[in-house]
Amino acid sequence: MPVASSAAPRNELDATDRLILSELSRNGRISNSDLAAIVGVAESTCLKRVRALQANGVIVGFHAEISPAAIGLHLEALISIRLHAHARGDLRRFQSYLEDLPATERVYFLAGDRDFLVHVAVADATVLRELVSDTISLRPEVASTSTSLIFAQAPGARGL
Repeated sequence: MPVASSAAPRNELDATDRLILSELSRNGRISNSDLAAIVGVAESTCLKRVRALQANGVIVGFHAEISPAAIGLHLEALISIRLHAHARGDLRRFQSYLEDLPATERVYFLAGDRDFLVHVAVADATVLRELVSDTISLRPEVASTSTSLIFAQAPGARGL
């Protein structure tokens, strides 16, 4: 009979880890000293915890979030893509194709009746139409697409 380990797996997060993640998701540029003060731990403890969260793959990176509209990309959309059954053998290659499109913000590989959901940002409706009808839909792997315009999006709070 196997014996249960008393040691908790390292990827279990305690309340302090969750608070650190919550604050970092709101402001990835917060200083370690400010983060430590908010969380209520010593600066050295805070730094060790952040580094451990990175080492354990909980924090996978830091980035700048750019407003598409501020750089002339005034229209955002979600494009759902269903592939032909025969094309599902090389999903990674098709995903790479989608990721490499200049308009792509994010690519999601899905379960269900669609294979991919692509978040794009473009200058206007003409560019979006060309992207969908003249670029993505013409690929031999693509069985169908469905496009939804994004009117607004809520801030990315995760509620840790």
